[in-house]
Amino acid sequence: MIHIDNISAHAGEFKLQNISLTIPTGEYGILMGSTGCGKTTLLETVCGLKNVSAGTIELMGVDATHAKPAERNIGFIPQDAALFTHMTVAEQLGFALHVRKWSKDAINKRVDELAELLGITTLLQRKPYGLSGGETQRVALGRALAFKPSILCLDEPLSALDHETRISICDLLKTIKEQTKVTCLHITHDINEAERLADKIVELKNGAIIEHSGRKLED
Repeated sequence: MIHIDNISAHAGEFKLQNISLTIPTGEYGILMGSTGCGKTTLLETVCGLKNVSAGTIELMGVDATHAKPAERNIGFIPQDAALFTHMTVAEQLGFALHVRKWSKDAINKRVDELAELLGITTLLQRKPYGLSGGETQRVALGRALAFKPSILCLDEPLSALDHETRISICDLLKTIKEQTKVTCLHITHDINEAERLADKIVELKNGAIIEHSGRKLED
């Protein structure tokens, strides 16, 4: 579960104030809103990349308001994927596991599992240069999921993809959510993408959270 209670945060001159939001455990939450409304700032407070000046953040039943990013058990996918240019796909998938001091055999097993789930087994020895947009996002997903996080946060990961690839990655995200039971918070501008993925759609508008009924946006 992601439970945000009356948080306030600053990003330069921009302020979020008294924002509350709950995504139940195992559900796929979509966060929408106009450009500049603070969606990314809100996502970054959940991940611990921005500090809050008031309020609380509870993750999977634990107060994480002031926890370091590495202590929150969150997989994060930024908008630009941000793959390491010098690493192979296999090394990207295993990176977080090396940091957490998994054994070599455990890392290799997990990399193989992820590659099969994501359909990128043939790419394991490739480096990011030359990968398609869809392949890049599959690798970014694998890197974020490698250490089996309880929460996955995604900042417009599909915005640069063509329509067909976007649908394919949406289907993959649904499969991942169903198989891993990970709780997701995903920013998008695309209504079709939101309605395809969401268990819950919320909108950040005029400094407040608006919850939309079911998986549909109201007119």
